[in-house]
Amino acid sequence: MRLGWTQIQDAGQTWAHVDRLRRLYRASKIRLRIYQAIRGPGPDADSLIARGASIGEFGGRLTVRTIKAFLDGALGSRGAVLLAPYSDAPSTRGLLITPLEALRPMLVAALRRGIQVETHAIGDSANRLLLDLYAEAFAAVPEAKRLIRNPRWRDEHTQVVSPRDIPRFARLGVIPSMQPSHAISDLFFAPSRLGAERVKGAYAWRSLLRTGVRIAGGSDAPVERGEPMIEFYAAVARRDTSGFQGPDWHPEEAASREEALRMLTLWPAYAAFEEERRGSIEVGKWADLTVLSADIMRIPAREILRTRCVMTVVGGEVVYEEKRETVNRRLRCRSELPVHCLLSTVPAFVVTGVHPPAAGSLYRVGPTHPPAATCRSGLLPRPAPTPWRPARPQPDCRDGR
Repeated sequence: MRLGWTQIQDAGQTWAHVDRLRRLYRASKIRLRIYQAIRGPGPDADSLIARGASIGEFGGRLTVRTIKAFLDGALGSRGAVLLAPYSDAPSTRGLLITPLEALRPMLVAALRRGIQVETHAIGDSANRLLLDLYAEAFAAVPEAKRLIRNPRWRDEHTQVVSPRDIPRFARLGVIPSMQPSHAISDLFFAPSRLGAERVKGAYAWRSLLRTGVRIAGGSDAPVERGEPMIEFYAAVARRDTSGFQGPDWHPEEAASREEALRMLTLWPAYAAFEEERRGSIEVGKWADLTVLSADIMRIPAREILRTRCVMTVVGGEVVYEEKRETVNRRLRCRSELPVHCLLSTVPAFVVTGVHPPAAGSLYRVGPTHPPAATCRSGLLPRPAPTPWRPARPQPDCRDGR
């Protein structure tokens, strides 16, 4: 919470882990929201398919509706499955982890029952195979026979993709779930593993965004450090934390700052079926907010790494405040916040989302209670409103909570 997280999307655990989470929630020892995936294929995934999704337990704090599968390994260990041999190890193309005869029936069953699937795929061969497998399942289960017509299945990492496969994500409705910091940690070995030609399809945020997809950004913690400002910086700078980029690292694939905000906020909310509840600051949405020490939409890129979380709010409750970490009180919209930017956060990240007449203008949140918290950052366009009411009331800015 010191980093500004308001939700964790945990990509793959067991039912025993879910039971531990439930005990901790009952004891009021967890304040974050958790969007939990179950590992599959196997008995745990079969159990989720049989039970069906569990959405919004503990007042919207815990959701279990997703299966996490694996296709290949990591690029650094040469376990990622490639279409052609590794440039620095011609005897190998990587390792396929999950037997396809176990994966295929699970995908079909999950699609029928409205269970989301997110599959780890790093190499260009693994990403092509993922798209092929998802397409097979979509063809086998027409929309009329699905519990959820748009299943929002995800490709976890989407790290190296053949250029011919990039348009397939948009056509199939598959969400690339990517971690910008991988472009920092892999910078020093990916070119030797892949060679100059294949690096063109690595960490290709701009090429994917150009097709119209939503990229769900994340951190891959604890593999990476899990710091929101590092992820935002990596997405917009495409350099390591010292400023180094290296030759042929394709700076043209960097995201704009507004795109990076969406990648780390509203689009992950969409990937969790929660875009009508969180991911932007709007009347009626949950008051999940992060307050930063600087305006990351305007400051020089290197200063993003020095930006601190000043306050974290989950469901209207201040769960972290700089220099006063033990504070447990309600954020009131009537008070003026001495901050550069008030943001609404989704999984581990910061988000804008209020709707002024023009990007960058002053906007007051909580129109019935001036003076209110203000946001001076670049802002997201207003989405079409969709009525939604939570099962249990959540604090928001309408009544000062």
